[in-house]
Amino acid sequence: MLTLAFDTATEVATSALVDDGEVLGERISRASTLLEDVDALLRQGGAHPRDLGALVVGIGPGSFTGVRVGLATARGLAFALTLEGAGVSTLEALAAGAPGAVPVVDARRREVFTLVDGKPVVLAPAKLEVQPGSVHVGDGAVRHRAVLEEKGAVVPPEGDERHLPRARFHAQLARELGPVEAIEPLYLRVPDAQRSIG
Repeated sequence: MLTLAFDTATEVATSALVDDGEVLGERISRASTLLEDVDALLRQGGAHPRDLGALVVGIGPGSFTGVRVGLATARGLAFALTLEGAGVSTLEALAAGAPGAVPVVDARRREVFTLVDGKPVVLAPAKLEVQPGSVHVGDGAVRHRAVLEEKGAVVPPEGDERHLPRARFHAQLARELGPVEAIEPLYLRVPDAQRSIG
């Protein structure tokens, strides 16, 4: 089945066109060019939008706006093309691209999103329990490299592709397909705008 997967939860948007496990194309850009990326991937794969069988979207945690952009795009495409889809955690996709590593996404406000005992959490980097020698990947690991390395973590160089939640892994991790409008975002705290109002 031809699957379009994408994630816009972090500063870097990733997208991939996958056919029964085979990656036909991948792109890395920004959330603002996601639809252009989708068009380019379909052309690269010699496919038409109507050939798509499913959508897979990153549900975060990450930037509130970024997660919304991804979900809104998925809903628009699903409606236009009558497609089902699945949501995949950005942290789980990041972990799948770096087996054995700890995924760390920048949460701003001097915090990170990560997995603790398999559950997504938000905490200050200094509160993250680090096994000495364990590899930490993601934009949060890069941003808070000094703190994590001081605790004994290994953070790959900034340009290392393990720091990206690649959409090919979203497609790989997707399980049951269902209505795209039912896919819920994974928020671990209220958006900044709500905090300032409250």
